[in-house]
Parts: sequence; C-alpha cells; structure tokens
Amino acid sequence: MSPEPASIRGYRPADLDTLYRICLQTADNGSDATHLFSEPRLPGEIWMAPYAILEPEHAFVAEDADGVGGYIVGALNTSAFEQRQEREWWPRLRARYPEPSPEAREGLSESDRFAIGNIHHPWLSRPELTGRFPSHLHIDLLPRLQGRGIGRSLIATLVSSLRDQGSCGLHLFVARGNERAVGFYRHLGFSQIPADDALIFALNFGDLPAALR
Repeated sequence: MSPEPASIRGYRPADLDTLYRICLQTADNGSDATHLFSEPRLPGEIWMAPYAILEPEHAFVAEDADGVGGYIVGALNTSAFEQRQEREWWPRLRARYPEPSPEAREGLSESDRFAIGNIHHPWLSRPELTGRFPSHLHIDLLPRLQGRGIGRSLIATLVSSLRDQGSCGLHLFVARGNERAVGFYRHLGFSQIPADDALIFALNFGDLPAALR
C-alpha cells in the first residue's frame, strides 16, 4: 500500500512537545539520538525550540494520518536572531544547564558536552556568510516521511515565507559524516560554501533551482 499522504501547515504551539521528540529522534545524523542525551529535550532546546517560539511565522510542520512527523524552522535575519537568543533564550538554559566542572564532564556523553557547550558558547555566523545568505534553517523528518518529497516541500514553503519577508538567501549547516543530507541538499540545488570547520550549504533566492520554485 502507498503511504498516507502528508500535508504541510504552519506551526502551532500545541506542536511543540512533538517537535522536541522529533528533534531527539533525528539528532544523530538523522537517526534516533535518545541514547546519546541524558536530557531528552536538550537537542530541541538548541536546534528547534528557539525558532518555533521566537519566530513561529517561519516554522512549518509535515503531518500525516499518524500525526506530525517532521518540521522546518528558520530565522529571517540570522544576526538579529542570534542577538535575540542571547537576550531571551540562552540565559534560561544557562541556568538550567550550568557549565560542568572537569569532573562532571567525565560523566557526560559527548553529545551532552557538545550541546551544553553550545548553550554557553554558541557558534555565531560570520558576516561574510550572513551578508549574502541572511536566513538559515533547521529541518528534521522521521523515517516514515523521508524519501517522499516532503523535505523538498518543507524547504520550498520556508523559502517562500522568507522571500515574502525580503530575504535574499539562506544557509544551513550539515554535520560531517551525514552523507545523506549532503546528497539531499546538492540534489535540490544548494551550493556548498567553502569552509574549514563546517559543511555549509546555501541558496540564493534570486536564482532558485526549479525544484524549489
């Protein structure tokens, strides 16, 4: 039997807990990372929730008969969004997840250490990147929704939203070793931006590939 069709709609606050779960279940290069984090909401606190809560107008979900199974979230102006996170998002998380002592670090998984480090020392986008591609995104799909064109549709929906608000392009980061994601973005027409410390893909809205128009 063919899979149930999925629809895309705007994010609703009632979706938040489900999106936390999806973020956790895809946080290991698209695979379930439940075993990697001591606190199941931790990946979502960094890579999903600030976007859904601070910029809900640029958050969309994919939903089928089994419920919400994927999402895309984005920031219109990356530099402004990072400044807002510093004011409104990171202080609460820094209080909840204090920087561990050297002894405490030994008891944390590598994923826990990376996430908590990101809370206290967030990676800031470089002006030469945001000047050309001011917006950015995060996207996650559970396996049941993968390989069905839904990821492409989510990105096209977000691109339309960002363009309507005046953005000229977006960028995103891919974890090293996530070859499936690399192939996906190349297939959609994203360009890889040379960088020594990250895999960065970008899209110029003035020259959109046919797949995203």
